[in-house]
Amino acid sequence: MNADAGMPVAGVRLSAAAAGIRYKNRDDLLLIELAAGGTCAAVFTRNAFCAAPVTVAREHLAKGPIRYLLTNAGNANAGTGVAGLRAARETCRLLAGMAGCAMSQVMPFSTGVIGQDLPVNPFAQAIPGLLAGLSEDNWGRAARAIMTTDTRPKLVSQRVALSTGQVVVTGIAKGSGMICPDMATMLAYVATDAQVPQPLLQEMLNDAVDRSFNSITVDGDTSTNDACVLLASGASGAAIDSLESDDGGLLVRAVRLVCAQLAEMIIRDGEGATKLVRVRVGSAASVTEARKVAYAVAHSPLVKTALFASDPNWGRILAAVGRAGVDGLAVDRIRIWLDDVCIVSGGGRDPDYTEEAGKAIMDQAEIVIRIELDRGSEQVEVLTCDLSFDYVKINAEYRS
Repeated sequence: MNADAGMPVAGVRLSAAAAGIRYKNRDDLLLIELAAGGTCAAVFTRNAFCAAPVTVAREHLAKGPIRYLLTNAGNANAGTGVAGLRAARETCRLLAGMAGCAMSQVMPFSTGVIGQDLPVNPFAQAIPGLLAGLSEDNWGRAARAIMTTDTRPKLVSQRVALSTGQVVVTGIAKGSGMICPDMATMLAYVATDAQVPQPLLQEMLNDAVDRSFNSITVDGDTSTNDACVLLASGASGAAIDSLESDDGGLLVRAVRLVCAQLAEMIIRDGEGATKLVRVRVGSAASVTEARKVAYAVAHSPLVKTALFASDPNWGRILAAVGRAGVDGLAVDRIRIWLDDVCIVSGGGRDPDYTEEAGKAIMDQAEIVIRIELDRGSEQVEVLTCDLSFDYVKINAEYRS
């Protein structure tokens, strides 16, 4: 199999087109079709200024069943008020009329510049070609169609051997900046040909997202538009009736793995990023406090710029841990490492630490910052990246 193509998922067809919504001479419109009888689960941004398509997609998912996902890149249709809602609904109406389904069976998605009205005419012109071009082999083209500031497409496939036969899990994602938990400026679409009831599918997705897309950050900004959708076509005939069963567990792990790999691809492709950084917080009293500490470090512009400069400025990491908002931290019991080099112990610089050892770690393209709180047994890992000159340049020029 060509890794850039992805494994086809029986019962899920895709098509892309160059509609000229913002970009010229490239695909910017994606259609995904789910076979009749399939199930759909989704999670969305928690940003109060959620985009119009998010509002409409939530409404349509609640009505169910879903047959089509329609996504445009380059225009977020966010901050567009009543006109934005009207445009999102009109794109659904157009597709439903041409596809012969109910309008509520279409979920719209948008990504791109905030605050610009979404033109509907390009959709009307492109939808007939999208419907005619639907194919199970279009995952690679689909991954490219949803890109904005991404430098490369993000596509992952897994094959799973269940007791009743083999199933496939394939996913695509886009995201590079404005990445932070409670999702991010990302879209992710994952599909399987297993047969999974909708409540179990939603539970599976919530679990996978918590472990992946909600455990990454590029810049601490949560977008208006992000969403993650999990589709189950049922076309393989392999049925899952419990996530606790052997087959259920295998599928859960496959979905987790696909989401985790897509999330890591997003961080590796962070706007201007040169380094992948894993912030691991251990021996915490709770997962909540471990996440507080991890994100205090992962979000810190001072830590992230030091990472870009390969500067082992351990004081910045120490300060971030201290301001994480965890009550009763015993600072003399906290230990911090860069990979296997201990930089902090006993409330200050570890006595065996040398600047040369720290610099050698910071020069690496992948770094682990490990923090042990000595308060309990909970642990968390968050993925982040450095903050470079290019991040500022990309975002300063984004609308130009």
